[in-house]
Amino acid sequence: MRIGMVAGEASGDLLGSLLIEALKARYPNAQFVGIGGPKMESLGFESWFDMERLSVHGYIDALKRYRELSRMRRTLVKRLIEHRLDAFIGIDAPDFNLWIEKRMKAADVPSIHYVSPSIWAWRAGRIKRIRESTDEVLALFPFEPAIYEKERVPVTYVGHPLADYIPLEDCKAAARARINCHPEALIFSLLPGSRESEVAHLAPVYIDTARRVLARFPEARFLVPFANRASRQIFEDALWKAEARELPFSLMFGHSHEAIAASDVVLVASGTATLEAALFKRPMVITYRMSGLSYWLMKRMAYLPYVGLPNVLAGRFVVPEFIQHDATAENLSQALINWVLDKPAREKLDQFYHSLHLQLQQNNAERAANAIAAHLRQGRSWQAEPQPA
Repeated sequence: MRIGMVAGEASGDLLGSLLIEALKARYPNAQFVGIGGPKMESLGFESWFDMERLSVHGYIDALKRYRELSRMRRTLVKRLIEHRLDAFIGIDAPDFNLWIEKRMKAADVPSIHYVSPSIWAWRAGRIKRIRESTDEVLALFPFEPAIYEKERVPVTYVGHPLADYIPLEDCKAAARARINCHPEALIFSLLPGSRESEVAHLAPVYIDTARRVLARFPEARFLVPFANRASRQIFEDALWKAEARELPFSLMFGHSHEAIAASDVVLVASGTATLEAALFKRPMVITYRMSGLSYWLMKRMAYLPYVGLPNVLAGRFVVPEFIQHDATAENLSQALINWVLDKPAREKLDQFYHSLHLQLQQNNAERAANAIAAHLRQGRSWQAEPQPA
């Protein structure tokens, strides 16, 4: 059996790796091909392109790289069809994956989109394209299935894999021991994003924010995890430019979960990392910057007043967000300082986080594997029975 997958960034790589593990438990001889990252490759996934090539930041970046991404997509579809797949799974990255899924579906390959596109936040008109492109959507959040059912799009709520993967109880002490942090230190984690373009936009303001936090808490320390060497180099260049090499930063390759778990407060770029911070029960400040034109376009299409997943899932602001022009070092540092000083607010937030974690903890990999197995059993040529999970 051959299963195609495409993951476009670090969060998709993690989701893909957990799904591969669950599918391999049922189908030990299955082969997985397409585009993935190091976590997927460590499980035998054959990645035909570097996952980082899919990384774009906003509409303007996407337009600049349209030709390159179009060539990659056409080449990928050709190879996937030649491999006579038994299923194709697009992991997030909807602008890239839905195009592929539609062509896989036309070639009689079951096509599943894993991670519902954020149609509830913007681009609601995309749901027609989803219906045409996919055989099923695997939704991670409990409010999403009703949206698809109303539009007659097959959907299964599978919960969020991170809620199974991240411990329900606090693990700060163990995380600090693993990365050699003092158990009583005041630690901030700064997560500037998994894409190089995100890091380039946010590094200067993160550095200035740290300076301001240090003025209030001279004993503070900062953990900064990066998805790859290129992102780290961008941040180091920003440190040199800001003459801030003396600041107490610990720059890390990977280990973002350890950094979040070891921290007291997190400054995070909007995205999956905001959910990770919530599941680790950490107070956070959410921020994001992009090119001016990309921001203008996205703002015109947005339906929700918030972008961070904790706020989306709560339906209200439970953590502060500072986007684009509001993402100043003054605003960010003050919000981080407020979390340190306001213990009742931290305790109230922790109660919400605990409830959210339980809601999303649904044995995701098993549910997702069940949904995918139903498509694999529908008359595919290999005719093998799945093994017990």
